[in-house]
Amino acid sequence: MTLYRHFGSKDDLVCETLRFKSEQASTFWEELEVQHPNDPLARLHGWVKARAQCLADNQYGCDLANAAVELKEQGHPAHAVIETFKLTQRRRLEALCREAGVSEPELLSDTLSMLMEGAQVSKLATGSEGPSMRFLRACEAAIASSRPPAATLSAP
Repeated sequence: MTLYRHFGSKDDLVCETLRFKSEQASTFWEELEVQHPNDPLARLHGWVKARAQCLADNQYGCDLANAAVELKEQGHPAHAVIETFKLTQRRRLEALCREAGVSEPELLSDTLSMLMEGAQVSKLATGSEGPSMRFLRACEAAIASSRPPAATLSAP
């Protein structure tokens, strides 16, 4: 009964939990900026390293992605929370790719996002010795291939 005093339904509780988790992501982006001020390429590499560490540390993957898979009901209110979160993350990563001067920021952003989502699922399905163990190298290769030929900056 205590839960229903604070939340009108289980759906409301699920949505609030997912909102809380998504708000934690804002802190991640702020920390990334503090760690690499005025260096978008270093922030991009920092994003990859942080996501690789999260992948290594988190046994069950992304809470919001897991909820999206589990909540099969069409129109569940949590889907809007998840979609907003994922689109916000996509926009932030795309903006970072653009600031880093890559040739196709939208493509690199989507590639890195798909590598992350795929690595999380792969780890759940095959363990840390499966394809997910190459997440960091795959991301770094994608970034390197997206750099303009004249750029000779190396990864930090």
